[in-house]
Amino acid sequence: MHPKLLSAVAFLLSCAAHVHALSPIFFECQKQKPGGISPLLGCPEGTIFVSQTDPKAHFRTIQSAVESLREGPAIILIAEGSYDEVVNISRTDPLTMLGQLPRHATLSHKPFANPQSANMNLVQIWFNNWVMTGEDDDTSAVLTVAPNNAAALIGAGTDGAPLQPVFGNVDFKMYNIDVQNRAANYAISQALATDISYSNASFYACAFASYQDTWYTGKNASTFMIDSVVFGQTDYLFGFGTAWFQNTIFANRACGGGLVAWKGFNQTYAPGNRYGAYISDSTIMRSPDANATTVTDGKCFLGRPWNDLAITVFLSTLMDDSINPAGFEPFDSARPVIMNTTYYAEFNSSGPGGNTSERVAIEHLLTAADVVAEDFTVDGVFLEHPKWIDYSYIL
Repeated sequence: MHPKLLSAVAFLLSCAAHVHALSPIFFECQKQKPGGISPLLGCPEGTIFVSQTDPKAHFRTIQSAVESLREGPAIILIAEGSYDEVVNISRTDPLTMLGQLPRHATLSHKPFANPQSANMNLVQIWFNNWVMTGEDDDTSAVLTVAPNNAAALIGAGTDGAPLQPVFGNVDFKMYNIDVQNRAANYAISQALATDISYSNASFYACAFASYQDTWYTGKNASTFMIDSVVFGQTDYLFGFGTAWFQNTIFANRACGGGLVAWKGFNQTYAPGNRYGAYISDSTIMRSPDANATTVTDGKCFLGRPWNDLAITVFLSTLMDDSINPAGFEPFDSARPVIMNTTYYAEFNSSGPGGNTSERVAIEHLLTAADVVAEDFTVDGVFLEHPKWIDYSYIL
């Protein structure tokens, strides 16, 4: 393993005191069972079982299980397998999706995220759509959580699709599942892994992979991710909503645009909303699956503003030498200046890419007092103590 990769993994392991590697609530349900024992042993009553091969399965595909759901909270356990399908969640009632885990899995106090793809996740959901001329970005998403088609639309330009007077899932959770857009092994076009819009969604020990626009948190959406991995190359975190990434690895497969290209949201649509991307206690590194000939040292930017209201904050994040010393860059030659209406900020960055001495002047280099004053916490950013987050995952 490359020495720099070793140092990044070691950093993540040093965070062990803060994160469970698996869910203490669902662990017994998720573990594979020996032959002759119900795969639903240890699961909450009413859990639906999806498997491509097990005769005990209720459904063979994830989407058919989703479409079968009635009103009320629901749990779906997904058996080991590679599921070639698109999954759309339009229901408003709570839904939890659990990926099956190996029989030998044990509860650990080490972070689960592993950019080597050697983690214990046995479930992959994948598809290979990318955006063609005239199509909306949402057409490429592998996982969509939105109340309807209009709400899932991303739209063009700095303001995107029209605001919708609806709200979708109030509490969507996903554990130990990898979501992959396999359109190409380079940035062919927008090729989303997720489209989370007008919904609350949280993700635990998952991985999300693409090259361009991997992750989207849309308008009036709130997302929380912990102990996970996001793979990408170009603008691979983007959105209008509020997204918090905790103890997450961001794996640069190459460098293009910025890691974050957020589209700020006009306050007249959501007064007081603290939309933006907030990355905390995380790691940015060259992806282990990056092409050997791909040069990343000093080539990757932390972000660029999709529009002039973009907000991106990095808190106590380890950055390898793929990060350009300037940190942030203008969007393109047509918009060559980062306007002072953006809010780019860092606190306590570390690693060779965490040297802030040459950052662009527009960026806010925060002190500990600034972080407290701005209340850069989960509760402070979401303007509440979100009931849709599984706090048992955090020690």
